[in-house]
This record gives sequence, C-alpha cells and structure tokens, in this order.
Amino acid sequence: MKVKNKITKNTTLDKVLKCPGAKEILADYDLPCLYCPMAQFEMENLTLGEVCVRYNINLKDLLKRLNKARKDNKEILKGINLGIKERETQALLGPNASGKSTLAQVILGNPKYKISQGKILFRGKDITKLFPEKRVKSGIVLAWQNPPAIKGVKLSQLLEEISVFKGSISTFFRFQKIGFQLINREVNVDLSGGERKMSELLQVLALKPKLVIFDEIDSGLDLRKIKEVAELIKKELLAKNISVLLITHSGEILKFLRPQITNVIVDGKIICKEKNYKKVLKTIKKYGYEKCKKCQRANR
Repeated sequence: MKVKNKITKNTTLDKVLKCPGAKEILADYDLPCLYCPMAQFEMENLTLGEVCVRYNINLKDLLKRLNKARKDNKEILKGINLGIKERETQALLGPNASGKSTLAQVILGNPKYKISQGKILFRGKDITKLFPEKRVKSGIVLAWQNPPAIKGVKLSQLLEEISVFKGSISTFFRFQKIGFQLINREVNVDLSGGERKMSELLQVLALKPKLVIFDEIDSGLDLRKIKEVAELIKKELLAKNISVLLITHSGEILKFLRPQITNVIVDGKIICKEKNYKKVLKTIKKYGYEKCKKCQRANR
C-alpha cells in the first residue's frame, strides 16, 4: 500500500497499521492490538498521540521511525505480468535502476522486498511465501550479476556442497577448459570478469535447474567472452529444454541466444513484449530507452 500523507499524532491507529513497516515498528512497543483482536477493535480509532499517552511511548521518536519507514518503502515494481513457459527463453531489457535486478531478487524470494499485490507461480504452484532455499530446491536458480568472493573455499568444495548430482565433481570436468582453470581456485577470488561468469555457470549447472535467471551475465565481457558464455548456455541449458530468463542492459548476448520473447522494463513496469528481439535492440541502440517510454504499447 502506498501512503501519501505523512503520519502525525492525529493519525488513527487503523491507518497507521496499514503503512509499510508499521507493524514491525509497533511490535517493539508490545502493543496488545498486534496480537489481540479485541484490543485491536478497541484501539483502532485511537489516534497515535492517544496510544502513546496510554502506553507511555515517546511520540516524537515513534513518528520519526514510522515516517522514515513510509518514505523508504518505495514501490519498485508496478503491475509486473511475466510468464515464462517450460523450454522457453525470454529476455528482459531495461536501463539502469529500472527494476531488472529487483525482479530477479523477488522471484528468488529475497525477504528485503515485500509483495503488496499478486502472486508468483512456478510450475503451477504458488511460491509467493516460500523461502529462497526452497525455491532453489524446486528448480529456480539465479546467477548473480556481482557474485561475492569467498576466501578459503575452493570452487570444487562449493560444488560438492550444493550439487544435486552424485559424484558431481567428475561431471564438471567434461568442461575441461573451464574445469581445470577454475575448479581448484578459491570462489571468485582474483578471477577475471569472464572467469567469474564461468564460475557462476558451473554453480548453476550443479543445481540441475528448471528455470535459470541470468542477471546481466554479459556485463563487462568482451564479444569473444560473451559468445563463449552463450555457447555454454545453449549446450547445457537450452538444448536440455531448461527455461531461461536473460536480464541484460546491453542486449549483446541476445544475438547468440535469440530469445522467443523480449521484454522491456522501464521505471518498474514492463512496457513492451516483442517476439523480434532484433527489432527491440535496433530501436534501443538508435533511440535509447526514451523511445520505449513513448511507444504506444507503453501507454496502454
């Protein structure tokens, strides 16, 4: 819920409780209205000032906390409607800070973000309230844009821990060129951009995914490396009918993977869905994302 008006001492408790983060803040004061329906019924028409007097709460501090939470709780994604079929590859393009990475995080279940409306369905099951680790076990995998370095842990050790395969490490050595270079090195420590992307790919494959979300896997790579990454995705994912969502800013990798549908997101809203990815790339390259905002589809 978006609340435009500032919370004051005269705001009634029922309205305060509808504000983002209010219940979590009020829980610090152990108000009975949070766990007792009768108390909530009795108190809902009290003003915040009256509540503070009754329970000896510092009104100034409480108002500061509530209004900060209201201000910080911005609506990032707006009316997202994205459906990816089994065995389908889709792309999601957009300018910086358009909501691309946020959408990936929401699909994976990052608790930092709260879904105010709608549901996330995966293979017919509602996973909106599912914890991230359970989403991963169900087959959703996210390849990070900037994966962290883990000192003291070799990639081979990490793969042994996360892999769903039996005798997994031998499986990865079929990528001899990649495996021998990375398998015995610390996870993302002193790796080049291309090596980090390959490390992420190996981790993705170890989880035997049903849906893979690549968050700007082409970012920072030259054309040769992009092609190398794309070939591995084609061979190990697309050829095995695994669904893929390619999140990208530049769109360079699409030339090699040719998605069935290309989506454009601007200001947290998907404003375009197009089967011809070349048309989308050509428009963005020539006019930028500003042209997308003026498209007739964006204004429907």
